[in-house]
Amino acid sequence: MHEVIVALLAGVIVGLMFSALKLPIPAPPVLSGVMGIVGVFIGGQLYQWLIERFFS
Repeated sequence: MHEVIVALLAGVIVGLMFSALKLPIPAPPVLSGVMGIVGVFIGGQLYQWLIERFFS
């Protein structure tokens, strides 16, 4: 849980800095960005499961 809070805090700080400098926020559109991250996470978990299930 500590990692989640630190990551959220880092994101807020970066968002504030980019907004203060009048730069576009370095993030993808909300829903597609979140779904991309979820997809990467699921793929990583699926890989670990496949390796453990069929190759150990």
